[in-house]
Amino acid sequence: KQIDALKRKPQIVVATPGRLSDHMKRRTVSLKEVSTVVLDEADRMLDMGFIRDVTQILDKIPNRKNLGMFSATISREVMDISWVYQRDPVEITVQATKENKPDILQYRLEVSSDGKILNCENYERVICFCNTKGSTERLTKFLQMRGIDAQCIHGDIPQRKREEVMQRFRDGKLRVFVATDVASRGIDVDDVDAVFNYEVPEENEYYIHRIGRTGRAKRHGVAYTLLSDFPSRMRLDDIARNTRSQIIPAAVDETGHVTPIEKK
Repeated sequence: KQIDALKRKPQIVVATPGRLSDHMKRRTVSLKEVSTVVLDEADRMLDMGFIRDVTQILDKIPNRKNLGMFSATISREVMDISWVYQRDPVEITVQATKENKPDILQYRLEVSSDGKILNCENYERVICFCNTKGSTERLTKFLQMRGIDAQCIHGDIPQRKREEVMQRFRDGKLRVFVATDVASRGIDVDDVDAVFNYEVPEENEYYIHRIGRTGRAKRHGVAYTLLSDFPSRMRLDDIARNTRSQIIPAAVDETGHVTPIEKK
């Protein structure tokens, strides 16, 4: 299907770096007439190890006039690509104003056992983020054992299976979607009720991308970060300070209600 579509000489081609490189090797796509290149989610793309594929593609576009890079955060890799491939670049920063700032209520929860927030709040569509593949598997089984409809995706799951799980979630047929940070930008659903950071993310920008899955299209969102030890508390403090996020300390009662903890 892709080869047939490319034969029709489309005006715009949207592709991952790996798949586009594959078509270039097969000579099923020609980039000779391409004038504009856009790298969406540039920092995440380069961070995931695609930098060689990206540079090889850029090197084989002889008539390129424009290179645009879109990113929520600017990494060293993005700056390197800009320095090598852009001339007199213009940086456009979208300021966080009241009109475009997501409405996301953020909580930090001290937990020692499984809570009942999901059922108490009647959330219908939730994303849970973990740091490792093993954690996604364990959390998914844990939720399934408690009768909660949950599925996970990570790098070891076949692409077709990942797409099936993500499509179920988009269609509203899956209640809890458990994923590593690979999926933090790979899913575009406007009505995610809540995001749970089952584990505190390892990078500050991961936190922003994770919680940004909720509170979209001017809807109200909520993000919970679960804390179980001193290192995770320190890590979240660092994230709050560097991302200037207001993360409210809260507690979960026996019924699953979340109550903010007032500072003394």
